[in-house]
Amino acid sequence: MSTLVSVQDLKVSFRLGKHRVVEAVRGVSFDVPENGTLALVGESGSGKSVSAMSIVGLLPENAIVGADSRISFAGRDLRAASEDALRSIRGKEISVIFQEPMTSLNPVFSVGWQIAEVLRLHTDLTGRALGDRVLELMNEVGIPEPRARVDSYPHELSGGQQQRVMIAIAIACEPKLLIADEPTTALDVTVQRQILELMARLRDRHRMSMLFISHDLGLVGEIADDVVVMRDGTVREAGAVEKIFAAPQDAYTKALLACRPRLDVKPKRLPVIDDFMRGNGSAAPIVVESRQARPQDAAPLIEARGLRKEYRLKTGLLKRKTIEAVKDASFALYRGRTLGVVGESGSGKTTVGMMLMRLTQATAGQVLYDGTDLLALSDREMMAYRRKIQIIFQNPYASLNPRFTVGQILTEPMKIHGIGAGDNDRFDLAIALARRVGLAEDSVHKYPHEFSGGQRQRIAIARCLSMKPDVLICDESVSALDVSVQATVLNLLLDLQDEFGMTYVFISHDLAVVKYMADDMLVMNEGAIVERGAADAIYADPQNEYTRKLMNAIPRGFAGRQARA
Repeated sequence: MSTLVSVQDLKVSFRLGKHRVVEAVRGVSFDVPENGTLALVGESGSGKSVSAMSIVGLLPENAIVGADSRISFAGRDLRAASEDALRSIRGKEISVIFQEPMTSLNPVFSVGWQIAEVLRLHTDLTGRALGDRVLELMNEVGIPEPRARVDSYPHELSGGQQQRVMIAIAIACEPKLLIADEPTTALDVTVQRQILELMARLRDRHRMSMLFISHDLGLVGEIADDVVVMRDGTVREAGAVEKIFAAPQDAYTKALLACRPRLDVKPKRLPVIDDFMRGNGSAAPIVVESRQARPQDAAPLIEARGLRKEYRLKTGLLKRKTIEAVKDASFALYRGRTLGVVGESGSGKTTVGMMLMRLTQATAGQVLYDGTDLLALSDREMMAYRRKIQIIFQNPYASLNPRFTVGQILTEPMKIHGIGAGDNDRFDLAIALARRVGLAEDSVHKYPHEFSGGQRQRIAIARCLSMKPDVLICDESVSALDVSVQATVLNLLLDLQDEFGMTYVFISHDLAVVKYMADDMLVMNEGAIVERGAADAIYADPQNEYTRKLMNAIPRGFAGRQARA
């Protein structure tokens, strides 16, 4: 198979201030074959996105590319190309799909206008021919009713539809190379499956090459032909996807494969990167010890009865439309156990969690906490229960106050709820909490921006622990993290549950993670609970068609690809 893109000895550094230069990519080499898919895999900070963006010259102004680095595309030397030449290549011969469509699409232009823009720049299409081509592209990427949606704005589309618009823009000029930078990370498992299958079909139909960037080897195994595993700006292992999955040679590759929760076993702890990396980089033996479901008390800690949430939307001058976000949801939480709540975006799972702690007011129903109906309490009476029910949000970057130090973030809720004898006592408690979640003691003096995503989520967990809660609601709390960091946080949550006997409500669209964490499970679709029961029993034999659809969409790596062939 001939080579379309060749990257040789790529070195990229970033100038930070006047006297500091940081190496991001150190001597990376790889080839993208014609009509094939190469995947770059690694954790955040491994250099995979920097390597890909070097091909199209989309690095920041403070980037320094090594003089000996060579990048060729279809026989052309891209390192020697002028900015005008690169501009003519971008969008036409090389296109990019970015991770977050809402930050990539312009919110003030319709999606049809944005698809047409790339055609106006790189083709001679005008008038009706241009409009017809836009509709053709929207139809090709599977956007329903393209004529009705061509004038829609990005915020009027779902996340999956937004990503389809990005793909339509990317393939508009039938490029030779499509760079997909984490294109499915923020999407539901079913939407993720649809996008992967769509990209594979478009690749085959248009005979494109694809450079697929991801931190998840399970996902990569379903779409890539070859894999390059990166860490700390270097290539740790490269080869055909079947070889990498069947017999990985590097300890880091083995770690990435093992960190992802498995569907066949439920180990007591998930392996993490450090379990595999020992001195010379050889893999340490990993013992899989099965974890059993915790015993269930006779009486539930919290019982939800007939929870319902309706939103009334204005659709005209005198017209209103009622949307049922949650329809008569009833379930129980038992002390020391984890209830997994799964479903696609819009299924109502987050709304259920918010109603439990009254961050969203229920339209009807009861939430009985040891016999007390939380929904009937006044705000003043509810304060005592807010300590007992805490929540970890999805985005660790947005849930922490950037103007507060970690110490202030941890002591503020203690001060509000009168925990601790004084400021010094509360600060000592904050230091102890930081240590308990695996952060250094001096972390309390730093600000959130000085930490990685996984460390910020640890801070959010420590903030919840400051209240000594009985119930912890985890709302997509690991979905934004690398699989290796995710494993570390999941292990921490299980350790804390064993230590403090907390009850978890684990809300996620990632069914592999829920299977690992949950004792009991609810499956939600369009606001209704469509299946409930013991998590292991549901995974072993799902009864509802929607549940089976979710299970079939779980990425299973190269084995899953073979099974679908």
